[in-house]
Amino acid sequence: MRTTIAPALLALCIAATLPACRNDTPQALGTLEYDRITLPSPAAEKIVAIDVREGQRVKAGQSLLRLELDRTRSSTDVARAEAQRQRASLQELEAGPRSEQIAQARAQLVAAQAEERQARDYYTRVRPLGRQQLIAAAEVERARASVDNAAATARAQAEALRELEAGTRREQIAQGEAALAASEAQAAAQQVTLDKLTVVAPRDALVDSIPYKLGDQAPVGQPLAILLVGGAPYARVYVPETIRANVKVGDAARVFVGGQKESRPGTVRMIRTEPSFTPYYALIGKDAARLSYVAEITLTSGDAASLPPGLPVRVEFGK
Repeated sequence: MRTTIAPALLALCIAATLPACRNDTPQALGTLEYDRITLPSPAAEKIVAIDVREGQRVKAGQSLLRLELDRTRSSTDVARAEAQRQRASLQELEAGPRSEQIAQARAQLVAAQAEERQARDYYTRVRPLGRQQLIAAAEVERARASVDNAAATARAQAEALRELEAGTRREQIAQGEAALAASEAQAAAQQVTLDKLTVVAPRDALVDSIPYKLGDQAPVGQPLAILLVGGAPYARVYVPETIRANVKVGDAARVFVGGQKESRPGTVRMIRTEPSFTPYYALIGKDAARLSYVAEITLTSGDAASLPPGLPVRVEFGK
């Protein structure tokens, strides 16, 4: 059966569409958005508590969820112990040799010098006998070798004593300071990771999403919570290429939210220089085949804070 439309009804439809066709005011479509903050997982640990729910408003510093602490706490304790060991090692280097070590080195030097004198005296006695061939020449050579060996031992003991009396070299102290700094930095990094296992809101926000559930173990870097921040949403729209040259940061705009007839005042706060293809929900007739430019419009009306994100908007530019 063919359906016919009464002439009067057809005329009414045409009259209703003509104003929209004649509307040459520059406009763009988009949605209401908030700035988003993603809080990634600092460690692959199990979620042991979720303190908020999606859609809840939170204050800065408020706990959102908590991860299991045992393994990271143990690693932090190990890092602290290593830093303490390096600190004690540096203090030992700065203090230098103990007085007992110096005294021991002096006693060893005295003993070595005594052995040298004894060897030299023996050599002095056997050398004439060797010239008279009263003893074997090999015995004389052994005596001279004993003198050289005892003298070398005495010199080594003297140098060891001088090293102890000079104290620790400044290069060794510098190495100890560097090792301590590295271990303290490692301990501080572990402490930061431990603190992050209690995920808190960095600023006042609205909890948009908590992707993981109680007991899940999110991989490192995966989002644990997504927050919406800002006192009020802004309009994120796609400016057609045909009017891009006429839209600048700071320009006034009229924002129509969710099909409402009344507009809200706004100001262009950002418009990108790189174009993108128009998304499916921002098509306006022939603009479907054209490029568009992402722009953000700040809503300046007092009731903007009560608007939920995600609502479709239409923005008109110009006076």
